[in-house]
Amino acid sequence: MKINYEFVKRKIFDEYYLVPIGEAATKFNGLIALNEISSFIFDCLPECLNANDIAAKITEIYDTDLETAVSDTEEFLSVLREQEIID
Repeated sequence: MKINYEFVKRKIFDEYYLVPIGEAATKFNGLIALNEISSFIFDCLPECLNANDIAAKITEIYDTDLETAVSDTEEFLSVLREQEIID
């Protein structure tokens, strides 16, 4: 998966957000709040090839089954695709 590097992850107080920069800031109004799992998924994007790779990493760290992890990962990735944050 290819990340649109006009969105950067930033920690603001104790919360993580995706913040548009550059041209994306003119097209996208606002920030995207990330919970703990979505922040973890975003961090996995550069090295993972698909939702299954990310889900496998999630199950190593969090107490969840693979099926749930895959479903949640695919849902979050679809949001990122809709917002053109990843290809």
